Amino acid sequence: SGGLGVLAGDHLKAASDLGVPLIGVGLFYRRGYFRQSLDVTGWQQERYPDLDPYGMALSPVVLAGGTPATVQVDLAGRTLTARIWRADVGRVRLFLLDSDIDDNDADLREVTDRLYGGDTEHRLQQEILLGIGGVRALQAVGVDAQVFHTNEGHAGFLGLERIRQLVAATGLTVTEALEAVRAGSLFTTHTPVPAGIDRFPRELMERYFAAWATEVGIGFDDLMALGHRAGDGPDERFNMAVMGLRLAGRSNAVSALHGEVSRAMFADLWPGVPADEVPIASVTNGVHAGTWVGAEIGDVLSRYVLPEWDQAGADRWRRIDDARDDELWRAKHVGRERLVAFVRRRLRESLLARGTSPSDLSWCDEVLDPAALTICFARRFATYKRATLLLSEPERLKAMLLDADRPVQFIFAGKAHPADEYGKAMIQGVWRFAAEAGVRHRFVFLEDYDIAVARALYQGADVWLNNPVRPLEACGTSGMKAALNGALNCSVLDGWWDECFDGRNGWAIGSVEGIDEPEQRDKVEATTLFGLLEDSVVPLFYDRGRATAPAGWLRTVKHAYATLGPTVTASRMVRDYVLDLYEPTAAQADRLGADHLAPARALAGWKTGVLAAWPGVHVDTVSTDVGPADVGSDRTVDAVVHLGELTADDVVVQLLHGPAGPDGELVHPEVMVMAPAGEADDGHRRYAATFSCLRAGRHGIAVRVVPSHPDLATPLE
Repeated sequence: SGGLGVLAGDHLKAASDLGVPLIGVGLFYRRGYFRQSLDVTGWQQERYPDLDPYGMALSPVVLAGGTPATVQVDLAGRTLTARIWRADVGRVRLFLLDSDIDDNDADLREVTDRLYGGDTEHRLQQEILLGIGGVRALQAVGVDAQVFHTNEGHAGFLGLERIRQLVAATGLTVTEALEAVRAGSLFTTHTPVPAGIDRFPRELMERYFAAWATEVGIGFDDLMALGHRAGDGPDERFNMAVMGLRLAGRSNAVSALHGEVSRAMFADLWPGVPADEVPIASVTNGVHAGTWVGAEIGDVLSRYVLPEWDQAGADRWRRIDDARDDELWRAKHVGRERLVAFVRRRLRESLLARGTSPSDLSWCDEVLDPAALTICFARRFATYKRATLLLSEPERLKAMLLDADRPVQFIFAGKAHPADEYGKAMIQGVWRFAAEAGVRHRFVFLEDYDIAVARALYQGADVWLNNPVRPLEACGTSGMKAALNGALNCSVLDGWWDECFDGRNGWAIGSVEGIDEPEQRDKVEATTLFGLLEDSVVPLFYDRGRATAPAGWLRTVKHAYATLGPTVTASRMVRDYVLDLYEPTAAQADRLGADHLAPARALAGWKTGVLAAWPGVHVDTVSTDVGPADVGSDRTVDAVVHLGELTADDVVVQLLHGPAGPDGELVHPEVMVMAPAGEADDGHRRYAATFSCLRAGRHGIAVRVVPSHPDLATPLE
């Protein structure tokens, strides 16, 4: 359920396609994500129909002897029992936990009732079931997992359960068990704003986890510290993302720009480490092509790129240039025709459900034109996504819609979070504009955005519009799905588009930097967007000369395929996870789990010793020639370092050099390892390194000492 659930589904399907031995674990929301309808004023209403697992390709997991497989978790002294359902996603298994069974009291049956349901305590109960219950569910079905990948903090409590089990089964201390757990854990953050992270009050955590702290033998403040940032007091809320990062040996964001944002947002968890070196990597999201691409476009790609085009490399994607314009245009036109028919049908159904007389619906048959430029905007209606940006200049928008020679039509769809009044107001604003008699045949809001609606939009759109406030979009995948269907993206340079836009494969909506007033910023960016549509997008679509197909438009579409095709698929995403994160994490888990976890014990002991000795470590002196240097010349830097109680094997001494900023700070410095150069007279150690001055301008240097151990997951852990 929800956007992260759709991404998870694409992840599992791509893993199946590639044969990756991956298993998914989640919750079975009996009422799922809500169904949306609008009342007569355009205000969002939510319905939560019950879902039938037997009608959803789910089957109950049954143990030997016919007993249903269940797990139990403790919820503040009460036992919740959850049934385990199984779905087969190709070759990948997905297990879902369901609390709606007779074994539970009425309130506990509702723990998995709906996504985004209930209060903070209800959310905590869901995350306990997902994290702790998820680990136990895998064990119940006989899965011996090696790598645990948590997406957001929602499943983060699985780390606490794994620590508890290790302490109970092996006699490890909590710090030793923590190292063993971190070795096999990966954490992915999907939000670029602190407000999007779950945070639980101390009193709630104490009610649900005091017994855990007692069982593993630590104070409750020590448990709370796992979810606290530097400077937080013991009574601060418990931050699930902070815990996720602390319990994972490796972590990543979901686009290159989101990686930059995340490294800055969580830099305080690595004191003294420059933000651009914070060990949060990036794996840009991707989409499962077979799920979203229309048959006609898929046929063109199969013939010109590769039969298995979703796994093609860049050289094969460039062959799309060989596709005939009329072939590609026809495939796009079929998708647009299908979208228009879909919209007319859904619009009629929505109006009938609101009580409109059938005799008043003849105009629905004239809504949209299968030959007109079709621009789609579909996503969650959150404030930062700015669904109403175009409505800020209604007359200018109407001029585009009603242009007799070059008409433009818009289709909007999306849901607001049930508790988001601002998001609901945005939907109402879009709906009111769409209801105006003069434009309703060119501007539509589609109710109840779901996978079926999304698929129709992706396959029929000519342009996919995205105008969030930069950099608040972690990645976004709707534009990827549209791109694989031959739509061109017109987007703010945020999320995935920031790294994939090359100046010729779509359009970038300029972002205003330095304006703090949201209304002024939105006004400027709306004006920019209108100019882009009027001066570039619309003319390119309708510039055809005597030809039926717009040659310039299709050249851009082909270039978009050639540049985006290799990068936006979930196959690429899963390969990146396997090579960059899953395999190194598995190797780390094997390494620390060898010899009855002896390496994990040793690493924990080493860290304890380093932390105790670190106040005695310092750089005494740094010397080099500080005079002017010619570009290309070498400079040698010498440093004298006091290691205190540590040995040279416990550390690495590094030289940082690069351009110096206006305040003397180093700007994206290069990092070099300094070589031992003997001992100083007082027993301190000397280190030296030589670098080349390859840039003109002011150059700066710095020397630092970093703990070093072969079993660290990342150098700056």
